[in-house]
Amino acid sequence: MPRVLIAECKQEVSTFNPAPSRYKDFSVARGAALLEHHRGVREEVGGALSVFENDPRITVVPTFGMSANTSGGVLTTESFKRLSADFLDGLADAGSVDAAYFSLHGAMQAENEDDPEGFLLEEARRILGERISFVVSLDLHGILTDRMLRHSDAVVAYHTYPHVDFWETGERAGWLMQHILFDGARPVTARVKIPALVRGNELITETGAIRHCIRLAKEIEAESGGLSAGVMWGNPFTDVPELRTNSFVVMDGDVDRAQGLAVELADRFWQHRERMQVALTDLEESIRIAAGVSSGTVVLMDAADATSSGASGDSNAILAEMIRQGYRGRVLAPIFDPSAVRKAFAAGIGAPVSVTVGGAFDPTRFRPLALDARVRLLSDGKFRSESFGWPWDAGDTAVLQADNLTLVVGTRPVSLFDRSFFYAHGQDPRRFDTVVVKSPHCEPHMFADWCAKLIDVDAPGATSANLRSLGHVRCPRPIFPLDAGVAFAPVVEVFGRALSL
Repeated sequence: MPRVLIAECKQEVSTFNPAPSRYKDFSVARGAALLEHHRGVREEVGGALSVFENDPRITVVPTFGMSANTSGGVLTTESFKRLSADFLDGLADAGSVDAAYFSLHGAMQAENEDDPEGFLLEEARRILGERISFVVSLDLHGILTDRMLRHSDAVVAYHTYPHVDFWETGERAGWLMQHILFDGARPVTARVKIPALVRGNELITETGAIRHCIRLAKEIEAESGGLSAGVMWGNPFTDVPELRTNSFVVMDGDVDRAQGLAVELADRFWQHRERMQVALTDLEESIRIAAGVSSGTVVLMDAADATSSGASGDSNAILAEMIRQGYRGRVLAPIFDPSAVRKAFAAGIGAPVSVTVGGAFDPTRFRPLALDARVRLLSDGKFRSESFGWPWDAGDTAVLQADNLTLVVGTRPVSLFDRSFFYAHGQDPRRFDTVVVKSPHCEPHMFADWCAKLIDVDAPGATSANLRSLGHVRCPRPIFPLDAGVAFAPVVEVFGRALSL
């Protein structure tokens, strides 16, 4: 009975967020607690478990799981040393195993390590040995590095954005592992590096131009000998030396087929690259447009401050512009500012309070905005996400009303790709004239399907879709769209541990 080790380490960061991530920003589970947690949430490990635990031939060996409570800034050196030590100690304590499944993200970064996932896989090889099989699941926003591919047998990536296939990705990883263990599959991976960074509505996999690549990837996986395929367009805000888009194809021993299909995937992506840049509306113009909408709710997408992409969540740029222009509609907005929350708690529900909001974590971009408000609600900030039921913790949280502005103010950032931060604090977005949404995209039913107008705002922030505004200094150049006239001639690289052992 093969013993299959399971381990997890997931976080996405923005290099441009000045507030560092720390060990305390992660949720940790060890041993049996890792399995117990993932039986209750539909994430990758749970999907893999649904395969492994229903196969009487497999013995599951849980080790260490660590998942960031939300995306954030670069992980401190001290925190990464502690995190990696815990992760690797868990592997060393597992005893003899026959295979390993790793649930990773791909867009981590630490002060002392640009490729944390590659480092963990390399060290896992040293601990567990060269001959056992590693299958790795990744976010399609992951940065697929050479080191990750050298030390794994096969990778599996999400097929959806917005992401709704966490569980299914884990299932695919589990099935792939079964093929290796019991059917003699010998994975070979072909990868093409594509010099492009993209961010836009055409990356929505259900409706955007990227669907042509995703459709082909699924067809590859369905064909005889197809094990895994995808396009990983990386996280354009994680400025590291291997940042780019990658196509990859994993076949059962068929090197030529893998190479040809990886090139086809890359060519499809490159063909649509120009469309994969969101059309942004100037901040001042966005407020003028919102003021001109006579009925229904206007959604202002502040993707530049998207906490789920690594931003700090403390931008007040849209609020400040609304006040400057004298916008009088009812506004609902999220923001994270510990000082404002502390003052609200000290004042109490119903009391007036003078606060500043904004710039708590990113003071270079955002200057504090002074408001006279009234405290409408106080909470411990613990709730479950609307999308997946995941437990989230924004720390002490206050609802403040300042004239026509209703602010849900948290102590520490949580993801804002659905409405749960609003709902958990008594606020229904449909009851407002304008809602600020700090996410590049949400599932359509969250806002897009019912709002009167949705505007992608060109605001400042660590995750701005205006990529040229961020100041990349470490990613390879030239690269689209940071440079003009970027040429692309596909070059295939092949990775195949099974073929060399």
